[in-house]
Amino acid sequence: MSHSTDQIRNVAIAGHGQTGKTTLFEHLLFAGGVIPRAETLESGKTTSDSSPEEIDRKISIHAAMGHVERSGVKINFFDTPGSSDFSGGVILSFRAAEFALLMVDGKSGVQIETVKLWRNLDGQGKPRGVFITKLDNDQADFSKVLADIKEKFKVDPVPITISMGAGGAFKGVIDVLHEKAYLLQGDALEKESPIPDEFKDALAAAREKLIEAAAEGDDALMEQYIEKGSLSPEEIKKGLIAALAENKYVPAFAGAPLKNAGVIPFIDFVADAAPNPKTAKDTMLNSEGKEQPVAIDPGKPLSALVIKTAYDQFSGKLSWIKIVTGKLAADSETINVTENKKERIGKLYTCQGKKLEEVKELFAGDIGIITKSATLKTSDTLAAADAGLTFVPLRLPEPVHSIAVNATAKKDDDKLGEFLVRAAEEDKTFRYHFNGETKETVISGMGELQINIILDKIKTNQKIEVETRVPKVAYRETITKKAGAEYTHKKQTGGHGQYGKVVLEVAPLPRGEKYQFVNAIFGGAIPKNYIPGVEKGVVEGMAHGTMAQYPVVDVEVKITDGKYHPVDSSELSFKLAARNAFRDAMRQANPTLLEPVMTLTVFVEEKYLGDVMSDLSGKRGKILGQDSAGGIAEIRAEVPQAELLRYSIDLRSITSGTGSFNVAFSHYAPISGRIADDVIKARETFKVQEADE
Repeated sequence: MSHSTDQIRNVAIAGHGQTGKTTLFEHLLFAGGVIPRAETLESGKTTSDSSPEEIDRKISIHAAMGHVERSGVKINFFDTPGSSDFSGGVILSFRAAEFALLMVDGKSGVQIETVKLWRNLDGQGKPRGVFITKLDNDQADFSKVLADIKEKFKVDPVPITISMGAGGAFKGVIDVLHEKAYLLQGDALEKESPIPDEFKDALAAAREKLIEAAAEGDDALMEQYIEKGSLSPEEIKKGLIAALAENKYVPAFAGAPLKNAGVIPFIDFVADAAPNPKTAKDTMLNSEGKEQPVAIDPGKPLSALVIKTAYDQFSGKLSWIKIVTGKLAADSETINVTENKKERIGKLYTCQGKKLEEVKELFAGDIGIITKSATLKTSDTLAAADAGLTFVPLRLPEPVHSIAVNATAKKDDDKLGEFLVRAAEEDKTFRYHFNGETKETVISGMGELQINIILDKIKTNQKIEVETRVPKVAYRETITKKAGAEYTHKKQTGGHGQYGKVVLEVAPLPRGEKYQFVNAIFGGAIPKNYIPGVEKGVVEGMAHGTMAQYPVVDVEVKITDGKYHPVDSSELSFKLAARNAFRDAMRQANPTLLEPVMTLTVFVEEKYLGDVMSDLSGKRGKILGQDSAGGIAEIRAEVPQAELLRYSIDLRSITSGTGSFNVAFSHYAPISGRIADDVIKARETFKVQEADE
């Protein structure tokens, strides 16, 4: 059955690891009548964690999707991974959903990944709620966690459900919006019951806060609230819908999903008040490459974004798509705008975990799956016709951990490459490339765990043994003062000879300027048609510097004079002369090595702050600043890339696995002394080995 846009809700469930995302997802499907019983993580049979590696490790690795029907509304739920190693699944789910639900442990409160996810949602202005979970555990405290959220995020969450007790005294939850109590029933669904007298004051206080939030949704409602001091149930619902769509309040939910507590009132709220896709927008690139918002609108021609690519052993390639405008029908012709190719749509599906369910059409706002697509890949745009507009690609973080790999058996190298390419297609935070400069195959990802799982999968399924090592750093060379040189290339053979003389001056450029070529020839000392040959020679000379044969950067090269022969000169002669003149000039220009420096942002609990700062100092890091909020510290630093090749492992060790970080290239900086000597020595060894192969 297909659903119209206003009958659809999309919810991404996210949070720190071990906060119960998969458990809530499983119990939502059970409460919605989709599955006959809710399975536990330990059973290995949950709907969303279905891959062998997820079952084996008992963690979510891939984003999964399922849906339930409630009050005529279809609710698509995404279960996302908690580990930062698999953040790509969270990002694609946030892109596809109009509402995000952050799970927060009822005992631990806000944790590092919660902070990072919140900041991501702030960057998008996306509506979000919080589900305070595991309230049946000892030391869990609903009010205390609400206060923690208020302190750390500077928002005052609005309870939609409140807890009836906690720990051993936890009885269930009260639905503040509908004024109903739901009592625990063991393994069965929670049961609606009258509200116990002891919780009526708490309900009244929460109800008042709810009405205030609803009044924020509309000026007329605010006037009504100020005049009468209250709102009718219909006005409350109207206000909550409008205010949440504009991210004006954060709804909070209480529960213990493993015992089915708080699940039904959460589904009811999503069906009643969560943003429907018509309230949201996606973002496209126009013909000039500028971003422009696009409303999710069923009335316009088809456009859709591919949010995920997966491979299933039975169904083959699966392309997950979010319909943004119009509708997509099975057995139809479309255009892959990104590739400018026709895309024939065969069957269309939705899913419950890995189980596909065939549908005839999908309307704007819905999410579905195309199987065995010939051209589609993640972030591609699908449309009814090529209007020249494509959706902005998924905004994914840069990888933070890299290793060099090769197959133990040389004959398996090509096969290994094929499966690494496929892994990079399935998880866009994983990268695979051959570095021609260091002659290494390098894979990069969000952490050691992500990379190990991918390599273990290849080893198990394809029987390929893989060797790994720390990758080589791509150093650069530059000059620090002006210098000049001249070189005459002269070669006499039978017939025409070769002749070209060039006079060059080199000068350092500011860091990051790369290269500038200046033709300062006057009076025709070198004819114009040979100048391109001179520049080609300079570029070739810059490819291998004079210190350790690393590429040369940030140099201005000026040709000031030269000489030619009317018969023996050629472009080749001047290219060879310029290449040698450049190298002679560089040797006299006080050359120096440059190393890549990265911008590092580290997120740690405050108790680890001193240890992390000390470690960064030992890594030649320069601290740029730090912020702390509610026990979570953010450290910003610049650190040489050579010191960060194993940082994901180091940080995990320092912070007992709780810290995380982002890293991006910043600039190149000079190195000298023992560090430079070690780099040159290692490069010489590499060049000898390369020559022997």
